[in-house]
Amino acid sequence: MTIASIDIGTNTVLLLIAKVEKKSGEITPLVNEHRMPRLGKGLIPGNNIAPDRIEKLYEILNDYQGIIRNAYAEKVIITATNAFRIAANAGEIIVEIKKKFDLDVNIIDGKTEAKFAFLGAIPSSLKYKSGLVIDIGGGSTELIFGKNKEYSFLKSYPIGSVSATEKHLKSNPPSQSEINSLNGNLETIFEEIKGFPAPEVSIAISGTPTTIICMLKDLKEYNDSVVEGSQLNFDDLSKLIQKISKLSSIQIKESYGNVMRGREDIILAGAYILLNIMKLLNLPDVIVSSRGIRYGAIVNYMNQSK
Repeated sequence: MTIASIDIGTNTVLLLIAKVEKKSGEITPLVNEHRMPRLGKGLIPGNNIAPDRIEKLYEILNDYQGIIRNAYAEKVIITATNAFRIAANAGEIIVEIKKKFDLDVNIIDGKTEAKFAFLGAIPSSLKYKSGLVIDIGGGSTELIFGKNKEYSFLKSYPIGSVSATEKHLKSNPPSQSEINSLNGNLETIFEEIKGFPAPEVSIAISGTPTTIICMLKDLKEYNDSVVEGSQLNFDDLSKLIQKISKLSSIQIKESYGNVMRGREDIILAGAYILLNIMKLLNLPDVIVSSRGIRYGAIVNYMNQSK
């Protein structure tokens, strides 16, 4: 069975088209597409997603629909996360998407987002080990502890790379007082996880860790075969943060190439979020994966079908 899964996030809109074995549930990716309309840029809870951002979303969905048709996908799943959760005009956008593309958008709450991230990120080879999935989005961060697809702790925190940047890192490059403000806020938000027992496997998903790996490996263009399964060391992350905290977003883009496009102004905040989580949990390293919500949505769909 061929399934298309679209993840509409605060910063990105991702498309996965995969072959799924009905009996085993094994997911084999056929197509992975990535676009960055920044739906959550400047978005305050209760306000509207800006018209120019909505138009970008429609352009992307139009493009994706052509790709999905060419792949002969039998099922299309669309999940929307934090930007749609907090936007006043989310309902209108969903109606318009149905009219324009005959596609149904499912706005998932933070807990479901965390569940999908865990289902998508933990490979079957590691399912019997205690695991942690860290999903740093644009407007929220999900932490999921569990084992064998069962969750012992699952929570969505209302801070991500975009919202943290807009709230704290307003200068370019940021001042030390702005960085201190961000770190203080992060310590408060994630305080409850301090002292949690260290999991056997820790996996960081989404654009923040995958981009950081590209930066550390000097990849100017994204290469999934290199990034997927890479280890990100705490000390390497700390050194990278020290380096890029002194650079403007333009300098970051010039230094690290096309892989930074659309992330050059938010990568520092995302890196600090990851660093603070690793510090609180005493994690020396994490495994980096590009898998996440769009994979988990397929797993969830297959489980419900059974």
